[in-house]
Amino acid sequence: MEYVNKLKVFNDPVHGFISIPNELIFDIIQHPIFQRLRRICQTGLTEMVYPGAKHSRFHHALGAMFLMQKAIEELRAKNVEITDEEKNGVLCAILLHDIGHGPFSHTLENTLIEDLYHEKISLFLMEKLNAEFSGELDLAIQIFKGEYKKQFLTQLVSSQLDMDRLDYLKRDSFFTGVVEGNINPDRIISTLNVKDDLLVVDSKGIYSIEKYLTARMFMYWQVYNHRTSYTAEVLLTQAFRRAKEISRNGGKVFATDALGYFLQNDTKDSLKNQLDQFIKLDDSDVWASLKEWQYHEDVILSFLSRCLINRKLLVSKIFTEAVSDEELKKLEIEAAGYLGIENGDYFVHQSPIRVIPYDKTKSPIFIMNKDQSLQEISVSPLQILSEHLLNPIEKYHLCYLDVKKKI
Repeated sequence: MEYVNKLKVFNDPVHGFISIPNELIFDIIQHPIFQRLRRICQTGLTEMVYPGAKHSRFHHALGAMFLMQKAIEELRAKNVEITDEEKNGVLCAILLHDIGHGPFSHTLENTLIEDLYHEKISLFLMEKLNAEFSGELDLAIQIFKGEYKKQFLTQLVSSQLDMDRLDYLKRDSFFTGVVEGNINPDRIISTLNVKDDLLVVDSKGIYSIEKYLTARMFMYWQVYNHRTSYTAEVLLTQAFRRAKEISRNGGKVFATDALGYFLQNDTKDSLKNQLDQFIKLDDSDVWASLKEWQYHEDVILSFLSRCLINRKLLVSKIFTEAVSDEELKKLEIEAAGYLGIENGDYFVHQSPIRVIPYDKTKSPIFIMNKDQSLQEISVSPLQILSEHLLNPIEKYHLCYLDVKKKI
């Protein structure tokens, strides 16, 4: 049998060279369920605004694992006890934390499988992999679920200061070109510590943390909730809504086998069957369907699909107050009249957007002073910005078909 070197190295444009630490992780990365992440865009339809944002969930998972390796090294250097088994468990947990994402990441979440978000799907898929790997992911699953005795390991995977966020902010800033989101993960990791089983930050790192929280806020408003990419995501979910209606009422709608399963079924099938179909899906299923749907006889489906394929999007606006129901109804009637259809609500959509830069009620960030005492960051006398980042920012996104504008 030919020998296979499993200790590979990836050349990452964000972090540099990323090494595979052991053969188990190599085998996980090579698994078809993980390889699927190569075909899922990290930032959904953000490329409609930032053309460079075509990086994948595969990129992100490797980057988060790389930062976790650095964090483990840093904590061990500070005499935090982390066994080799725990190191491997937390590396597998962060590597697989996003494995449950579907096409275009968050865009179609809760649309394909209703009332089931990617974190829960990730757990199901981790358990599926664990069965194939003869229980070698037991500890990773415990850490992922927050059931392991060392809670700081779970915080490294999922908290307000986890390796997931440190990678996606740096990565998404790099590929979109939005410099306001750029952070320095190395500096932040160098200030991490553990006290009373909590992941904490040495006091010297407080300003790097405040910069990180501010960068995350800017990324939400400039990238993740950008009014135009948000509109593109609305169009995609509306196209799926219409395709489902047609399919479930006996009409014919082009789809790959896996995508057709979700269009035709109301997801009352067993979760196992749903997941078996789900892991066959990626962005290519969606784009192939949209390319065909733009020629469908149904006016609504074809129009929505053409809008996405040709990037002829609806008008999109952000307001500080919600538009009235009367005004929304007026816009729906105008859209229906323009297209000659009965219901124009496919082309008028309003949704609230709420961003909390820092939520101290959920896994708060603690600063460790030189005397080893802990203070939550927003009450630390060293803080400059943190107390101002506690306030939620609420706005409203509206998109609609402008009948005066030819699409």
